[in-house]
Amino acid sequence: MVQVMDGTFASPSATAKYAAVPSSTEDGILSLAYNGMNGWSAVLTLFLMLVAYDQFKYIWNKGNIAGPSLKMPFIGPFLESVNPKFEKYTAKWASGDLSCVSVFHKYGFIGCCIFVDRKAYAASRFVVIAASRDMARKVLNSPMYVKPCVVDVAQKLLRPTNWVFLDGKAHVDYRKGLNGLFTRQALQTYLPGQEEVYEKYFARFVDISQRKHNGTPIPYMPLFRELMCAVSCRTFVGHYMSETAVKKIADDYYKITAALELVNFPFIVPFTKTWYAKKAADMVLDEFSKCAAKSKVRMAAGGDITCIMDGWIKAMQDSEKYRQKTAQGIEVDPSEKPSHLLREFSDFEISQTVFTFLFASQDATSSATTWLFQLMAKRPEILDKVRAENVALRNGDRDAKFSMDILEQMTYTRAVVKEILRYRPPVTMIPYIVKKSFPVTDTYTAPKGSMIIPTTYPALHDPEAYPEPETFDPDRWITGDAEKASKNWLVFGTGPHYCIGQTYAQLNLAAMIGKASMHLNWEHHATPLSEEIKIFATIFPMVSMNMLGGRGKQLVERGRLIPRVVFLG
Repeated sequence: MVQVMDGTFASPSATAKYAAVPSSTEDGILSLAYNGMNGWSAVLTLFLMLVAYDQFKYIWNKGNIAGPSLKMPFIGPFLESVNPKFEKYTAKWASGDLSCVSVFHKYGFIGCCIFVDRKAYAASRFVVIAASRDMARKVLNSPMYVKPCVVDVAQKLLRPTNWVFLDGKAHVDYRKGLNGLFTRQALQTYLPGQEEVYEKYFARFVDISQRKHNGTPIPYMPLFRELMCAVSCRTFVGHYMSETAVKKIADDYYKITAALELVNFPFIVPFTKTWYAKKAADMVLDEFSKCAAKSKVRMAAGGDITCIMDGWIKAMQDSEKYRQKTAQGIEVDPSEKPSHLLREFSDFEISQTVFTFLFASQDATSSATTWLFQLMAKRPEILDKVRAENVALRNGDRDAKFSMDILEQMTYTRAVVKEILRYRPPVTMIPYIVKKSFPVTDTYTAPKGSMIIPTTYPALHDPEAYPEPETFDPDRWITGDAEKASKNWLVFGTGPHYCIGQTYAQLNLAAMIGKASMHLNWEHHATPLSEEIKIFATIFPMVSMNMLGGRGKQLVERGRLIPRVVFLG
């Protein structure tokens, strides 16, 4: 039976007069809230929810380790990272064996994510700092849980296929093929090229300071960077690269370093640091690829090995010859079998690998060179002892050439190098990414996806291992107990990713400062900032070192260090 209302046969629900009223008080509240919410209030609500989640996630990840109770939402200590202060780092290291921060990681919009290549990028990353020696060593020796990482743009510069981004067995196998490039015999092969570079640049230092600048102090840090770039390129690729290309790489490599700072665009945006760095990296890779092509031709023709690239390519070609003989059933004397069979690498693959050698050495050796000149100027008695040792080992002939025998007998000079690497370690932090939840201690587990950073500086300045650690004292390596503190010696890392070129690096620095001591003299006119530390990829004196050079002339280094560089005899 149809109910008639208001004289019509319409449904009551279709008649405004008889519209249904809310069935409950709760429905009325929700309706009012919904109707009263505009776009801005929705955004604010979402923002506050994200802030709350960001804080909760930080507190949850922090657990019981040292660190701020709360964090700046999303960006963490972003502003401090723009201009990092060394004292901030030391305070963080001193706060506990393990501490944490949550830092701005990738550029994103509040309340949403940016999707690039199907990946969602968060606005912050949780970072655990492993400050003590034992915590640092545990991280470095835990490849099951962690793997090395760098800032996001690094893969775009070095390329994602680069061997340094390999992990596990793939990394171990690749590394085995490179070990032969850093043996004692191989290092002896590279010495003539290195000495040639040092002779040229030391003469140039003198000319610049005396003829071009009439003994007026000038910043020498750029020249030290160029010097170490030139000696690295000569060691890595010999004479396959022109001096013009070497100068170009030395000048532009600074752009690559600048792009690898913590605070930078993770994407290649035109006219940003990362954009300029990508152009510089492309140029370096192209130059090294050209060198690889030239080396392959020369090695195939029976040329002598003069650089690392030659040695590696010769090993590839020997491996291929061995494989061909065995495939043909030809009996091969066991002595002819290469120690490690290598596949054939393309020019670009070789270029990528050599680029990583430059990547590892350029800033580190530039830093060590700067500190060596500065501190030896401050301590002329150390310079005198280095000079006396080097002259004596050459039987009074300052022009006698390098040899491994001479370098290995430089007891005091090598102690000076070890002490500068301890006192002002070029690498203070080594970032790793946590592959899976990592039980760092019995009471703390680093979450998957977080970054964990072992630090080297506290271990190298531990007063129990190195008494009076803030004193530059080379004798601690000769008459003291420094050599016994092997667990604290983390300059080159430890574990499966320790620096493959650590012996080369130390001998190269010893050769450089030994030769400089025999042909140059310098003095330091200090400023209040000379001993202050500036962080730029590695650590440098705070102010540009000035240097003068020549026969009775001056040389200036970073730190308004006004060395008088003199050719002796």
